[in-house]
Amino acid sequence: MRFAIETWAPEYGAATDHELPETGATVDAEIERDLDGWAPITPPSLGAAPERILFTDGVRRVDAQVWIEDGAASCPGICATYAAGAVLCDGRAEVVSAEVRRGLFTAAPQAEAIMCRHVSYPVRSAPSGDPDVLSLALQQRMGELEITLAAAHDAPLVIVDGPLRGRQSVPGAVGYIKTHHVSYLKGAQEQVVAALGAGQRTPVFLMMSSWSRFSWYLRLPGSIGHPWAGVVRCEASADHETSDVIALADAVAAALPRFSSKPHKDPRAPQNLYPIAGLERELRRRLGDAALLYRDLRVAAA
Repeated sequence: MRFAIETWAPEYGAATDHELPETGATVDAEIERDLDGWAPITPPSLGAAPERILFTDGVRRVDAQVWIEDGAASCPGICATYAAGAVLCDGRAEVVSAEVRRGLFTAAPQAEAIMCRHVSYPVRSAPSGDPDVLSLALQQRMGELEITLAAAHDAPLVIVDGPLRGRQSVPGAVGYIKTHHVSYLKGAQEQVVAALGAGQRTPVFLMMSSWSRFSWYLRLPGSIGHPWAGVVRCEASADHETSDVIALADAVAAALPRFSSKPHKDPRAPQNLYPIAGLERELRRRLGDAALLYRDLRVAAA
């Protein structure tokens, strides 16, 4: 019996679902090459990688579930803390931005800011009290903060942790997706992903759905125990000219492998890039003590 071990630590699940359902998006795989010409692409070794790269990320945490009372009725909400930041790599890595925000996310029209001993939670309106809607409102606020911080720094390449949607207006932005839940390619084109060597990428393709974007797959250095090991997917704005997005894909493929993590240092190696992992740790540290904030909220509600 032959088998392969997922490189990610078990508590993080798997980077790739065992069976990927097909996407509902329309995919044009002939942006860079004809279908018959699809094969792994090695980026130019000289001049492709920019000297300045900005990595952005955000973290969030629900500090407490709340109920906003109005007479006999009540409306649910969440008190949450979120943060975003950026790391600039230009020969060294430096956290150049890190900001923390808090909010009371609720649809209650009578809601007011909750003032605690150490912090306050201003009202952040949500369309409804549905848990998924509240979570989406929190995610949106965090994404807006990421955009603000990313736009404040000048870098030719901005790596955004996660899908690009909502952040495609940031100049030079590339969405960086570590996990795979949907199949965007078919047949021979999907087999090219499995054939990628370290530092190689697939040809660029275009995805058209509720929003359009260019995309490509890249394999990072590391052990290849199964076909999708170390593979990430990148996204770029559909507003790019074809030649520009191909050059961008080469730049990403040339730049990112040196930032890929090692298994003895990161349980999500190699996909969890060192600058993003370090930024995530710093942001979580800045969220504050969860137990202390929960006690503050209990006291404020008494």
